[in-house]
Amino acid sequence: MKDYDVCIIGSGAGGAPVALELSRAGYEVVVLEKGPWLKETDFYKDELACCRRSVYTPSLKDEQHVIEDYDGKDAQGKYKWTATPTSESGSDFWNGNVVGGSSNFMSGFFYRLKPQDFRLLSEFGPIKGANIVDWPIGYDELEPYYTKVESEVGVSGVVMPHPFAEPRSTPNFPFPPTVEHPISQLIDQTCQAMQLHPIRTPRAVLPQAHAGRRGCEYSGYCGSYGCSSGAKGSARAALLDRAVATGKCQIIPRAKVQRLVSDAKGKVTQALYVDAAQQEQTIRAKLFVVACQAIETARLLLQSTGPKHPRGLGNNTGQVGRNLVFSAGGTGGGEFPYAKFGEALKARGPFVNRGLQDWYFIQDKKLGRLKGGTIDLLLRHPNPIARANSLKRDEDDKLLWGSALKQKLKTEFTRAQSLRFEVFNDWLPTDDCFVTLDGAVKDKWQTPVAKIRVGYHDHDLVVAEYLSDKAKAVLRQMGAENISGSVSGSPPPNLVAGGCRFGNDPNTSVLDKTCRVHDVPNLFVTDGSFMPTGGSVPYTWTIYANAFRVAEVIRTSL
Repeated sequence: MKDYDVCIIGSGAGGAPVALELSRAGYEVVVLEKGPWLKETDFYKDELACCRRSVYTPSLKDEQHVIEDYDGKDAQGKYKWTATPTSESGSDFWNGNVVGGSSNFMSGFFYRLKPQDFRLLSEFGPIKGANIVDWPIGYDELEPYYTKVESEVGVSGVVMPHPFAEPRSTPNFPFPPTVEHPISQLIDQTCQAMQLHPIRTPRAVLPQAHAGRRGCEYSGYCGSYGCSSGAKGSARAALLDRAVATGKCQIIPRAKVQRLVSDAKGKVTQALYVDAAQQEQTIRAKLFVVACQAIETARLLLQSTGPKHPRGLGNNTGQVGRNLVFSAGGTGGGEFPYAKFGEALKARGPFVNRGLQDWYFIQDKKLGRLKGGTIDLLLRHPNPIARANSLKRDEDDKLLWGSALKQKLKTEFTRAQSLRFEVFNDWLPTDDCFVTLDGAVKDKWQTPVAKIRVGYHDHDLVVAEYLSDKAKAVLRQMGAENISGSVSGSPPPNLVAGGCRFGNDPNTSVLDKTCRVHDVPNLFVTDGSFMPTGGSVPYTWTIYANAFRVAEVIRTSL
């Protein structure tokens, strides 16, 4: 059996930077990934594969979660909870079980956190019922690694002047913006007339060929789809292919890690996994890195009991799985009829690439000063099957067919362009959002699945509603029709972090500031689990940046 310097469990945005940096430094690295190893030639613009069937994620009959959701209040006013397996509900909390993880299917909206996000408690004060803390590091410690991601992963865009712009060590992005849709000009004109500051959304998408990857081919199918050109900055295309090319990094796909084995001193010695042939295998290494995505990382640590860790690795103070966070917010949109706005809006493929952060920090007469968030603007996803399926009934809920259905389909696809908005704001950590092991439901390997309580804080909806109203006001000013918007406390499974927050106190955190497990000297966690609070942007850029930061710590300590 070969011994490795480093064993990494998980190959997404948290694991890939560590694999690349350590293999480039000459260390022997092995990456264990539960999913298959797909390449660009395996990705098609197939709506059935992407969005209607579990092609890139496990079947819920084989692997599922149990979700605990609100079920009213009892006589004492306390929340009641109902636990439902996802095989029964149909909810899917998997995001992409393949080499490169869910980064293969991201939209690539890349916003940095701001300095104030690292000191949320100090800046805005406590909120009753929320476990808000300051981070053990500041923005200045992560900034060099945000910059590193721009070149290593490939981030395109233009730095825009903005009242809340975060400091940068470089003047601009290394790649120019991708081609933009004609509606972007209307957004700019409208926002500037409203004295707002539209931002060209940075994208983890290459506008041109670079380092063996092709540039964007503007198919119109990006978010939720794998990229067939390699332009999207997935962990696989941008980092792991280069790690393997060093000759020092081995990736083992279809390797389901069951548990980590630790010795009497508390150090991890082995990873036990089931291979593609369903045979049990063992990996030995000097150092282990867990990057399975927040929910599954907590599950693995809780399953990995040992002499010094009877409650699971890193869980001697009961913190593993606590303070899970998703991304709060909402969505909406409006329609722009071609007859009114011109045929140019019929274009598909180019990106809108516009966002607003004018309300990242809110100063309101009614609400006071509080943390706000980001509004990102994008075209409605083209998915024709889903769109057509939504039209099959009339206003009386009767099935349509024949000429009536044909006319409705024609109108839907030829009348107007839909511009959507997405709101991102903090999902405050609470005692009602966490991961445990389910005592009854098991996966196909007969190991307990993760049970996830998904309680949210009411404050999340207040901020989301405020931002949604601002987004709808912009659409009205643009002249859109049929404007709508909604906010929700339902968690978006593709935007999840926390569960193993880092901090200086082992009694309130799982990891130290370097993301090493407090009482396990050779175990690090590098996915989004480390985040004590989520900020008001998608998490992927921050996960990439922190993983590069931790990789440097590991490299100097091996």
